[in-house]
Amino acid sequence: MTESNTSDEGVEQLLDTLEAEIAADAATPADADARVAELVADLQRLQAEYANYRKRVDRDRDSFKEAGTAAALAELLPVLDDIERARNHDDLNGTFKVVAESLESAARKLGLEAFGDAGDAFDPTTHEAIAHETRDDVSAPTCVTVHQRGFRYAGRVMRPALVTVADAQ
Repeated sequence: MTESNTSDEGVEQLLDTLEAEIAADAATPADADARVAELVADLQRLQAEYANYRKRVDRDRDSFKEAGTAAALAELLPVLDDIERARNHDDLNGTFKVVAESLESAARKLGLEAFGDAGDAFDPTTHEAIAHETRDDVSAPTCVTVHQRGFRYAGRVMRPALVTVADAQ
């Protein structure tokens, strides 16, 4: 039975109860009006509870879907790292290149975002500094070497980028 059918049956039961109460209390109109008001309030409360239930179920469904996608993408991060290393060493060609590009495209379509490029301003919330140096050609903390790209999904950092940071002298 679907959620809608369950709600419809509850509403029908309340309406049947309301009709029965009205028929039983027809002799005393004041009592009937009070009972009608009580049953209408019960019906409104039931409808509000059902609407809240549906919203909660929809929110939970989206949350579970997002968590499942994040878990699957997390397992693919080492593969994406291997593809990046192969690309950096010019070993990405032929059929492997097509498969690699398809995998990267699929990950992007699912919402995976890569970040961490040389020249980016250092941000400790998205970058993890593993080395530090001083340079004359930078004015603020800057990522000069990216050792491993970072990834973000649904606005959250899944893995920070591992970088070498340069500061001004």
